[in-house]
Amino acid sequence: MSKFWNELVQKLDPYVPGEQPKDKKYVKLNTNENPYPPSPKVVKAIKQAVNEQLRLYPDPNADELRKTAAEHFQLDPEQIFVGNGSDEVLAFSFMSFFSAENPVAFADITYSFYKVYANLCSLSPKIIPLNEDFSLPVKAFCEPNGGVVIPNPNAPTGRGVSLSEVKEILEANKDHVVIIDEAYIDFGGESVIPFINDYPNLLVIRTLSKYSSLAGIRVGYALGQKELIDGLNRVKNSFNSYTIDRLALAGAKAAIDDDAYYQEMAKKIVTTREQTIERLQNIGFTVVPSQSNFIFASHTEVDAEVIFHELRDHGVLVRYFNQPRISNHLRITIGTDEEMDKLIDALKLILKK
Repeated sequence: MSKFWNELVQKLDPYVPGEQPKDKKYVKLNTNENPYPPSPKVVKAIKQAVNEQLRLYPDPNADELRKTAAEHFQLDPEQIFVGNGSDEVLAFSFMSFFSAENPVAFADITYSFYKVYANLCSLSPKIIPLNEDFSLPVKAFCEPNGGVVIPNPNAPTGRGVSLSEVKEILEANKDHVVIIDEAYIDFGGESVIPFINDYPNLLVIRTLSKYSSLAGIRVGYALGQKELIDGLNRVKNSFNSYTIDRLALAGAKAAIDDDAYYQEMAKKIVTTREQTIERLQNIGFTVVPSQSNFIFASHTEVDAEVIFHELRDHGVLVRYFNQPRISNHLRITIGTDEEMDKLIDALKLILKK
């Protein structure tokens, strides 16, 4: 700990991303990346953006991208906010809508960045335990709080939340912002974007990293009524007006335009997911129902941490969380059929051993 750090930095417990080892080639099933390439139209758009215009700043308002997103989701451009990945959008949201006086509510088992943001913003979170089966205790999120953050589907469990459950939470928190983090919604969940015009307290946050195979260009966005979007812009423009570069803007616009391509890729991932769940169950795993591009599994006889390390030795990376309630689970990203074959083959060898 450095003597030059201020009090805030000293108390931070930063987010730990999935490992990105470079010592050899791995089957990489640990960071929920899409196993399929982005649309050819996206690659073409990015290449075309590599021109003399790079000497100029990008559009600080991302007008063309917001217009494209608005048309796709049947909203107004003023209801769209664009940021440098959904993590940045989430950070701006914590700064914009939550305060130390009223605790922001989120689950005990959820995206771990929420706790990091709460700490960074000097907030006192209201941490609500998930049910025993990792489903959302809806009534607990309807009790008094200073705002709510829910990933749908949840990470790392993959469980989804129904539209009726989200509606119940929105109705119970009309004086506070309810953030629905839809990073994985396109792999089987139900989006609440159609609720936006009916609920001024609803903010939906999405990313192009998962569904759109664009984790490498860092684009995320928020959708909500204009009052919420204006708040996000006030915070963003107090940090950095130019958060999205020209190449990312071009690629993101093309990705939203070519949704038909991504729907086909998502169908392939869902099919592989369901096949993998069945194969895992056949070799003794219990798998949480998933609406995402990953699964959350535990073995009935072998400890998850042991399997995690053994898989790494076999050249397969998955995610292990040494945390209460989930220390005997592994989060496994859905890869290609060939990658999942390698996973299952490695697991059979480990279990036999």
